[in-house]
Amino acid sequence: MTTTTGTAAAHGLKMAPRQRKAVVAGAIGNTVEFIDWAIYTTFAPIFAAQFFASSDGTSALLSTLMVFAVGFVMRPIGGALLGIYSDRHGRKKGLTLTIALMSGASAIIAIAPTYAQVGVLAPLILLFARLVQGFSAGGEFGSSSAFMVESAAPERRAFAGSWQQFSVGAGTMIAAGMGALLTSTLEEPALESWGWRIAFGVGALLGVVGLWLRVSVAESEAFTQVAERPGPRRNAFIVMVREHPGAALRVVGITIAGAVVYYMWISYMPAYAHLATGIPLRDALLANTISLLVFLVALPFGGLLSDRLGRKPTMIAFAVGFVVLPWPAFHLLSDSFLGLLVIELIGMLLIVGYSANCAAVMAEQFPAEVRSTGIGLPYALAIALFGGTVPYVSTWMHSSGLGDLVWLYVAGAAAIGVAVYATMPETKGRPLP
Repeated sequence: MTTTTGTAAAHGLKMAPRQRKAVVAGAIGNTVEFIDWAIYTTFAPIFAAQFFASSDGTSALLSTLMVFAVGFVMRPIGGALLGIYSDRHGRKKGLTLTIALMSGASAIIAIAPTYAQVGVLAPLILLFARLVQGFSAGGEFGSSSAFMVESAAPERRAFAGSWQQFSVGAGTMIAAGMGALLTSTLEEPALESWGWRIAFGVGALLGVVGLWLRVSVAESEAFTQVAERPGPRRNAFIVMVREHPGAALRVVGITIAGAVVYYMWISYMPAYAHLATGIPLRDALLANTISLLVFLVALPFGGLLSDRLGRKPTMIAFAVGFVVLPWPAFHLLSDSFLGLLVIELIGMLLIVGYSANCAAVMAEQFPAEVRSTGIGLPYALAIALFGGTVPYVSTWMHSSGLGDLVWLYVAGAAAIGVAVYATMPETKGRPLP
């Protein structure tokens, strides 16, 4: 039995204990990262007035959300600089740095003074902490994707990479759960005064757990082999631009469809359905939560399917599905809870074809010496340009009388995905470059 298991692991048919530990540590650490990232938006309506002096609560909230948006500006910078750091010093050091930055920034927000105490310094402290978190989030995707995929058995790379996206969704749900728990157990005055700080404090403490997990795992073999090569190390950003521009552009192309569809279906659909149909927001959020749970359960199975069938067919299925789905979905959207739930579920299951693949297929485009940078920077740029703008573009189209064409916006992005996925090389089963 031992010989059979060892042979299977050697041929990439089964993950060894060391590989499983690395994937688990990467996933848990990434979950903690995105708990800290998502806590901000969960509690922004509650703590906004603590940092911005305004007689209008809406103005304070908009200022707080503007700070959130600025965090997206830092993501490409973090993707570049932290990617270079991870490619030079190792995935392990890169990941410990990202989680230390994220949890440290959460601790700063947890103890930050209010506007009433220090005046304009309060929003500046909040802005600084959020810039650090955006910087960290930008470096996290490239480093964690590289680490988890490099640590996987050769025939389980998509399965391992799917846990990267699972951990993002899990972190977002845990942050929402913390919001539900605190808002249901604390009176509003206590919640607005100090209760919101508990969430950021818990996020900071969880960061210590994630940091311990990441320190305890071994460096990936792919990076270790590169580090042992004789001669000086090259700058990963320069190598990416000079030697792998096509792969970097392919990462952008891979991300466009995924970013638009993911942010529309997972992040913005409840608000859009409420705005367009009048369905109660609580019902829309419940439908979104149920479908998100199904999505998370399906993700590892989507990774296994990709490892069996290939990256191209599973990603093309996702993109073709969203060329076809948006028109009937947006035209049938109504104030029916069941109708919205069905639309959300169909979309979420299609998105598995992208989310289960993205970490693995991006990692498979680059050699180890530039892998974190090659994934992190193009991905962060595409997310900022095409994902972060989805709520604004969709709301603008609806308010400008173009609501009937929102489906075309989503389908157009998916059509770009079809073209990219159909023409990219199949990387399933190939050795990592």
